[in-house]
Amino acid sequence: MATSALFQGLILGLGMIIPIGAQNSYILSQGIKRNHHFLAATICMLCDVLLIGLGIFGGGKLIASSEWLMLLIGWGGVTFLVVYAVMSFKNVWRNQYQVATHIAAANSRKKIIGTTFAVTLLNPHVYLDTVMILGSVGGTFDGNEKWAFAIGTILASVLWFYTIAFGAAKLAPWLGSPKVQRVIDAIVGTIMLFIAYSVFNTLLIIPTNL
Repeated sequence: MATSALFQGLILGLGMIIPIGAQNSYILSQGIKRNHHFLAATICMLCDVLLIGLGIFGGGKLIASSEWLMLLIGWGGVTFLVVYAVMSFKNVWRNQYQVATHIAAANSRKKIIGTTFAVTLLNPHVYLDTVMILGSVGGTFDGNEKWAFAIGTILASVLWFYTIAFGAAKLAPWLGSPKVQRVIDAIVGTIMLFIAYSVFNTLLIIPTNL
C-alpha cells in the first residue's frame, strides 16, 4: 500500500505543479538566460518540500484558520505579481533583448535568491496547492503510507523543477533569440496578471468572514 500512496503523491504532485504558474515561468526565464537556473529550481523545490511537509503533517489547519495571515500573503502576492508583470511588459515594450542578453549574466546570486523566494512565498497558489490540497489528501493516510505520499509529492517537485531548468538551458540557443524572448516575456506577464487577478478575486471573499 505504501507504493500505491507514493504513486498517488507523485501523480497528484505533478498535477498541481505542471500547470504554468509564477514559479515555472521564472525558472523557465532563468534557464533561457542560463543564469543560476538550477539554484532557482533548488529553492523552489526546497520551499515545496517544507510546505508539503507542513500541510501533510498538520500545519495546513494553522494557516487556513488565520484569515489575517491569508490576507497578508494574498495582498503581498498580488502586489509582487503585478510588479513582475509590469517589468515583463516593460521589457516587451523596450525590445532591447540583444542588450539584455549580455546584462543577464551579471545578475547576482543574491538577486536570484531573493526573487525566487518572492515568486514562491508571495504566491498564494503555492500554499493552496502544497499546504491545502496536498496536505488535505496526505492527511488521510496513516503511518508509512503518509510518509510514502509525502515522498511522492516531493519527487514530483524535484523532477519537474529540474526538468524545466535543464530543458530551458538546453534550448537556450533557440529560446534565447530576441524574438522568442519577447514572446516569452509577453506570455509570462500575462500569466502573472492572470494569477494576480484570480488571487484578488479570492481576497474579496476573505474579509466577509472577519
